Amino acid sequence: MSTNLLSLEGKVAVVTGGTSGIGRALSIGLAEAGADVVATARRPQQVDETATAIEALGRQTLRIASDVCDRPSLEKLLAATLDRFGKVDILVNCAGIIKRKPTLDFPEEEWTSIIDTNLTGTLRACQVFGKHMIERGYGRIVNIASLNSFVALSEVAAYAASKAGVTSLTRSLAVEWSKLGVTVNSIAPGVFRTHMNAALLDSTARGQELLMRTPMGRFGKTEELIGAAVFLASDGSSFVTGQTIVVDGGFLASGVNQ
Repeated sequence: MSTNLLSLEGKVAVVTGGTSGIGRALSIGLAEAGADVVATARRPQQVDETATAIEALGRQTLRIASDVCDRPSLEKLLAATLDRFGKVDILVNCAGIIKRKPTLDFPEEEWTSIIDTNLTGTLRACQVFGKHMIERGYGRIVNIASLNSFVALSEVAAYAASKAGVTSLTRSLAVEWSKLGVTVNSIAPGVFRTHMNAALLDSTARGQELLMRTPMGRFGKTEELIGAAVFLASDGSSFVTGQTIVVDGGFLASGVNQ
């Protein structure tokens, strides 16, 4: 066994929403730290591309698509991973969606969709994989929260409610499962440039305000979330549970910046 507390050698990780944006960065980062990583999401092409990148690092993986809104697909994902690797040590929940609209007339079906994916989807994955982890007496669960878990940003109320729920769920599961060997923590990213939000960040007044509110004076790079994820997934965090690590360039610490 490695004497490096942050090594993930010999560990098996599953990352939902693990084939794009932050999820893909964390999938690659966990593999770089030594884990075999199953990066899963709904689109088979992205699953295949990410699996190829994981294999290029010398790690093992599986090519299996899943949907956090579809419990049977998560059960199949667990079964396939156990069949191939015999265990799951680490679960990282990255699957999420966001829509920006005024809350006054935000369609209820869209609200339900966001809550079902971001919050209930996290619960589903935690239930499916947590049962296996509890049976083994070991597990590391890392959920992806948000700045919106703590502060409101205009016209994304459903997303904010879902992410506040993720931090609360993280605490609740930590209280219930930590005596059983499973730690549950979350990471709250600040403003990170991804393919999905690059236009918003680079060319709108909202993007300029987000930049101004970040004391480091720049947006995050997705690979800057890897350190927190590796720590929470490793034996170096053995007495850390129910916590949310904020990786935000100082955003939440900040008041007036001008």
